[in-house]
Amino acid sequence: MTRTARNLLETTAAKLAPDPHANRLLPLIARGAARSGTLAALALEQRRVIASDRRAFRHLAERSRDRPACAAFFTLLAEGEAVARDRLDAYAAACGADEEGAAAHESPVDCQTYPAYVAWLALNGEPADVALALSANFTTWGHYCATIAQALRHHYGYHERACGFFDFFAKPSPELEQRARAAVQEGLDTGRLDETLAHRYGRLLQGFEVRFWHALWELDARG
Repeated sequence: MTRTARNLLETTAAKLAPDPHANRLLPLIARGAARSGTLAALALEQRRVIASDRRAFRHLAERSRDRPACAAFFTLLAEGEAVARDRLDAYAAACGADEEGAAAHESPVDCQTYPAYVAWLALNGEPADVALALSANFTTWGHYCATIAQALRHHYGYHERACGFFDFFAKPSPELEQRARAAVQEGLDTGRLDETLAHRYGRLLQGFEVRFWHALWELDARG
């Protein structure tokens, strides 16, 4: 049976789906119980993640010059990070994550393992494998963002613009899904996609994301 990109994306996402209870911070935010300092730390950590990921995606697009579908996928991701960075400013202002706080903030180690690994993949991973690995996490990340956006409105009283960062990722992007399928299909058609490696990359990405949220949960628990 010939593998298709759609099938491979769906099966990989299903295999790599995290334990629904893995994110221990999410339920706290969902019921309005997370501390304000934790929400500010989330903003500061995302600011650093976005800056790193955007550079990583731009590098992957550059490495994919002879693979137009992969290049288009990573270019769109980089553009999305630029939009997310702009929207993050309103959230950061609402939760008090100002420039002074940013300068003094020291990242928990596990909050920066995810972007560090994305940067490693940008240097070492086959672009089609990386596209498949990253795409496997889109649904999970979108669910987290939708839950947080709702909680910020209903429990923390945040205005619409302050929720815009999470709204941006909460809704599925048909264009991004189409480009992901094209990038993975290009890898299949050219024999450049290694499913074993892509699965390994995706498993590690999911694990590092869990560590990101767990570090913030520990920060909240310490008060």
